[in-house]
Amino acid sequence: MLRLLLRRLRRFSAVSERSFSGLPAAQVRRTFLDFFRDRHRHLLVPSAPVRPRGDPSLLFVNAGMNQFKPIFLGTVDPRSQMASYRRVANSQRCVRAGGKHNDLDDVGRDGSHHTFFEMLGNWSFGDYFKEEACQMAWSLLTEHYGIPADRLYVSYFGGDAASGLLADQETRDIWLGLGVPPGRVLPFGLKENFWEMGDTGPCGPCTEIHYDHVGGRDAAGLVNGAGPEVVEIWNLVFIQYNREVDQSLRLLPQFSVDTGMGLERLVGVLQGKRSNYDTDLFLPLLDAIHQRSGAGPYGGRMGRADEGQVDRAYRVVADHVRTLAVCIADGIHPGMSGAELVLRRILRRAVRFCTEVLKAPPGALASLVPTVVQTLGDAYPELSREADRIVDVINENEAHFLSSLQQGSRLIQRTLSRMAVPGSPFPAAVAWSLHRHLGFPLDLVDLMLEERGVQVDRQDLDRLISENQKMLSEQQTGARPRLLLDVLSLAALQRGGVPHTDDTLKYGYRLEDGRYVFPACRATVLALYDGQALVPEVGEGQRCGVILDRTCFYSEQGGQSHDQGYLTRDGLQDVPYPVEAVIRAGGFVVHQVTVPDRLKTGDQVQLHLDQARRLSCMVKHTATHILNFALRKVLGRSVQQRGSHIADDRLRFDFSAKGSLSSSQLQQVDRCVNDVVSADLLVHSLEVPLQDARTIPGLRTVDEVYPDPVRVVSLDVPVPELLDGGTERETSVELCCGTHLLQTGTIQDLVIISEKQLVKGISRVVAVTGQDAVQARDVGQVLSQEVDSLSARLSGSAPCSLGSAHQLSKEASVLSDAVDNTPIPQWQRRELQVQLRAMLRTISTAIRKLETQQAAGSAAVLLQKNGRKELLVDSVETDSQSVLMKTVNQLSAAAPLSHVMLLAHQRDSGKIFCACQVPKDSPAFAASDWAVAVCRRLGGSAGGSALVAKGTGNSGDITEALRWAEDFAHKNMQL
Repeated sequence: MLRLLLRRLRRFSAVSERSFSGLPAAQVRRTFLDFFRDRHRHLLVPSAPVRPRGDPSLLFVNAGMNQFKPIFLGTVDPRSQMASYRRVANSQRCVRAGGKHNDLDDVGRDGSHHTFFEMLGNWSFGDYFKEEACQMAWSLLTEHYGIPADRLYVSYFGGDAASGLLADQETRDIWLGLGVPPGRVLPFGLKENFWEMGDTGPCGPCTEIHYDHVGGRDAAGLVNGAGPEVVEIWNLVFIQYNREVDQSLRLLPQFSVDTGMGLERLVGVLQGKRSNYDTDLFLPLLDAIHQRSGAGPYGGRMGRADEGQVDRAYRVVADHVRTLAVCIADGIHPGMSGAELVLRRILRRAVRFCTEVLKAPPGALASLVPTVVQTLGDAYPELSREADRIVDVINENEAHFLSSLQQGSRLIQRTLSRMAVPGSPFPAAVAWSLHRHLGFPLDLVDLMLEERGVQVDRQDLDRLISENQKMLSEQQTGARPRLLLDVLSLAALQRGGVPHTDDTLKYGYRLEDGRYVFPACRATVLALYDGQALVPEVGEGQRCGVILDRTCFYSEQGGQSHDQGYLTRDGLQDVPYPVEAVIRAGGFVVHQVTVPDRLKTGDQVQLHLDQARRLSCMVKHTATHILNFALRKVLGRSVQQRGSHIADDRLRFDFSAKGSLSSSQLQQVDRCVNDVVSADLLVHSLEVPLQDARTIPGLRTVDEVYPDPVRVVSLDVPVPELLDGGTERETSVELCCGTHLLQTGTIQDLVIISEKQLVKGISRVVAVTGQDAVQARDVGQVLSQEVDSLSARLSGSAPCSLGSAHQLSKEASVLSDAVDNTPIPQWQRRELQVQLRAMLRTISTAIRKLETQQAAGSAAVLLQKNGRKELLVDSVETDSQSVLMKTVNQLSAAAPLSHVMLLAHQRDSGKIFCACQVPKDSPAFAASDWAVAVCRRLGGSAGGSALVAKGTGNSGDITEALRWAEDFAHKNMQL
């Protein structure tokens, strides 16, 4: 036993002498996943979207465990793949902004807070427990990442007498058995080392691994302190209890492990950075921000040292644009409530820092999206696929923010004109509406009112703010889902004899003279749900769920977005009650509404459907069925649907495929879809018994539970004919509850604008329809003509000068960016990309050849002028720093004992280029020192090695600079 302990202690000491790995972030992530998959048989599962799936207790996915909550809660569908999970690992994208976990206000103030971050995690569901979890974590950190063990400390649950909980002695003994010294295994209480999902539910003790950035000392007293020197890097939670309603604890029948380690913090540790913003996850973004801003470069300053809050603004914008990109890619757009409202505040906060502090022009924020894609796109391909849409959404919302300033001004003026007593406090409800619905920061509202000589009713506004914060807090606790009917409310409805909602009118539209006519719908309010219980009445400003006896609104299901619109109440027909969402629960359709006036059960209402949005969704849904049919026809019957999302602006379709579709296959799918569209086929639908429906040849289904009877949607062939087997025509036929067109011609056109592999074996296409599709084709044709024109100019004759060659390169690069980032047919995009890559290679070859020729000529002239003397300092005429450097290289090759420096005046910018090289064998001084000294004197900067360096001066007298460069060399050569 003693020998075993000594061997473990030696391993602790040996590991502590290892050097850091210095891995780039992408490799850090990959190492984690490979470790658990290859060495410990974990299944790697994809990151869930940051929009929670069926979890109203969360605004955003804020931890890796969120997608596994059905397993922890025991509600997982036994027929789902998730039910088979035993040990899994992943890297989950997370957002912490709004609600219980809210880092928004802290972002930018230090180097560790983020609204978006990645959580590395591994889980065991009834498989391994404490000992294996600790062993895996210690092995990964010390052996695979190479973190010195003497920099690490571990904490464990030290017990809580008031709760009757004993210390987790088992975990302490495991760490000691792994060789961690007793002085580094530290007990803490409930707050630090006991994890709970909510007020009730699964919970258990946790153990955390902490890292000391300083090292070489005893930092045990700093663990769980407020300082940045000792930080937690990994939390291992051992879920073994269930917290009951009476707050008692009961052992779970199955123990689980849930671990989480922030990638950003881990990368900071491995790259030796105390600020996450100094790692390769953020440096490209900070550099891109600098290129677009009117501020100086990022300096990493914080607090009082950060004069003008410039570096804070850098951090805010870098963080927020990552959050915006990820959220928008996952389908969360800046909006009016919930996560959408939080995202809008993030966007407007980023815009304000961008424009006011960094002095960047409009559009600068969206222009950072390609850099986000560059750093995160490999791990999360959704970003690459949705890059264009992300840019559009950011730009559109930035422009809307500017226009909303005018709208807000008009609303304030109208409110003031209607106030009974001039000079009385401004209504808090209107000020709150400006903030909540138009996205005005409250300090901006105060300023606009101050300009008009009034003040807001501060007491009432504080009340509204407090109520909103309370609502968000309750929403985040998970104690009771908001606006989703819970079990108790559903039981109360059933006990009260409230009938299920009749929503058959959602299918009650018809075609008249080529126009869709949607049915009118009057209904009675049967029940109101305030997010916690059924209530008889709701008041002004209250958000509630409205249950009617009948509805024409479509509730979100089957991949199709819910309808929008509004209600009007009898007796108050001029006041709209906006319907924000429509949700189905237990046979009841719940209309989510923030009421502008009171509403009570028994009220009669008229439903007003947003018909344009509904028709757009119908177009996209029918187009999705046709696309599914076309893919199967082109790729074969093995193609299976893996997911879809139908919105009013575009459709997204995921399907099984061995690899990415070729340009030829994309064109075949395009033709097949549009043949069906142009044929203007009838769309048939009918509810039939589920067992009968499953006998239909060629029926397409997805992995979900279908109702019985089930709705069958087919193209061209009536459903009874399909059931009878009286046709051999190949057509699209699916089980689907969505709303569809009655004839396919309404689609007009469909264009696939994106097609990529999500993961091996799964592809995703994004398509647009109607006028958006027509525009995509038109733009694609324009870009194709521009590429052909450039190609003709290149094939005619090679560029004869560097200027013309660089101009061609610039044109090709601009075209390439346009082809990459503009919605055009995907098949055409790929063909144009191939052409442009070939042209850019040809142009690059020509540029290199011309630069070499020009450098040779300049070197010959300089050698004839100066000879092969030991010090050669001169100027040349060129606008290219590359030519300047090549000239220096050729001079040094011809005169290997010479110290060579050349300067060149750049005509357009007025800057001075500098390049130098010193002898290889025994240089008297470093080339980098020489270049830095000269460029600093010219107000610029330089860099390089001991032998070769280059730089740029902002301005100055080139003749004086040449003299100074000679003096510097003479002094250091001691000539």
